[in-house]
Amino acid sequence: MTLDDYRNERLRKLEQIKALGIDPYPAKSHRNTKIFEILNHFDEKQGQEVCVVGRITALRSFGKIAFIKIRDYTGEIQIFMQKTEDSEPSPQIFDIKKLKLLDVGDFIEARGKVDRTSTSEISVFANGVRLLTKTLRPLPGYDGFTNKEERYRRRYVDMNVNPEVRARLVRRSKFWQATRDFMNQHGYVEINTPILEHTTGGADANPFVTHMDALDEDYYLRISQELPLKRLLGGGFEKVYDIGPRFRNEGVDDEHLPEHIAFEAYAAYEDYEDGMKFYEAMIKYVAKETWGTLQFKVGDFEIDLDCEWPRVKYADLLAEKYDVDVFNPDRAKMLKILQENNVKIDENAADSRLLDNLWKLIRKTSAGPYWLIEEPLSLSPLAKKIDDNPLVTQRFHPIIAGTEMGNGYSELNDPLDQLARFQEQQAMRDAGDDEAQMLDLDFVEMLEYGMPPACGWGNSERNFWLLEGVSGREAVPFPIIKNKV
Repeated sequence: MTLDDYRNERLRKLEQIKALGIDPYPAKSHRNTKIFEILNHFDEKQGQEVCVVGRITALRSFGKIAFIKIRDYTGEIQIFMQKTEDSEPSPQIFDIKKLKLLDVGDFIEARGKVDRTSTSEISVFANGVRLLTKTLRPLPGYDGFTNKEERYRRRYVDMNVNPEVRARLVRRSKFWQATRDFMNQHGYVEINTPILEHTTGGADANPFVTHMDALDEDYYLRISQELPLKRLLGGGFEKVYDIGPRFRNEGVDDEHLPEHIAFEAYAAYEDYEDGMKFYEAMIKYVAKETWGTLQFKVGDFEIDLDCEWPRVKYADLLAEKYDVDVFNPDRAKMLKILQENNVKIDENAADSRLLDNLWKLIRKTSAGPYWLIEEPLSLSPLAKKIDDNPLVTQRFHPIIAGTEMGNGYSELNDPLDQLARFQEQQAMRDAGDDEAQMLDLDFVEMLEYGMPPACGWGNSERNFWLLEGVSGREAVPFPIIKNKV
């Protein structure tokens, strides 16, 4: 049978149900017990009358008896039905004679006593069931829904057929809840910042542009929560964070989604040394709360977070691996190395872009965990310089399983220094670098009113994808996918 055949058959049943005066889509359910409560506390529930609900996953009828498996969010249980002659069911109830009008996938309600069948299976013994939702399309079999594009396009089907997808989303929720719990326990205040911005900044990324009809102005979708949160420090807050979506108009791959959830936090009167201690503890706490372990197998990497993470200087890594001096780089040498490693890059790109691409080659082979520190000033337009080496900044990244698991630094609060760095970034942008940061004069003005010294930090849900061991599109509920024409 084709899908149309199945759908037409169910439409025929739907008309029969309506002809019997039964509402196939009632508003109210009378559930008083979840399935896991029966399965986990059978001794207490045995003999009690309960009302359970769920989607039909199996249905077998044998004359005077029938077995229906239903599943709610918490578990799966059997409904045992037996034909009785002594009572006439309510018109809204499906007894054994009406079961032929139900299908696998329909949502039903069953009221009856909890007990075991002759084969010792925990069941709800009911004389009939009540229809809650009549479905018109059959779910595919558990082994028949593996095509990635179809899974992503009909994620609601994927979650039913592949329960591990739903379990993963529960862990994703735990990941962010653990992040909130850790921050709240340490005195931080969560404040949601704007998504629409006149000037977007805080990261090297190409923004999305939209138009607001009410003001007849173009706006950017934020690429980072950084600058609004730092404005809060200027407004008198001392510890703030935001968890929410950000948008970057760039490619889609295993590590990048144009729309994703990100976390940023800022603490006044702290620096990057404080930050490394704090966020190392946070990452360990979140991992333990989400997965119950600090040991992970990520691709070919064996990762153990349960240690004190070493600190490695950016300049030392590039000198050791490629004999490149990050403070006086040889452009021809860098371009040759990148070409030999099949990295496509504009030959006129700034030195900072070439250095960043060299670093990414090293990062991909790094198991970690370790802290990457002291990045060059040209790569960190919002970070403070190291006091005894003004060519590098107080910036820190945790490197784990070939990726950067976050980004933090001692925040720049010198308005004149910040203005000069913004102007340098704007010059790069004017020269054609769409990912260079924009000149934000309002932010500079805030710094002129005064912002205390602070440590800032950000990480995205890429941390979850990485430790979960899946791609970004596998780890979100409804991944971006090209629309069908």
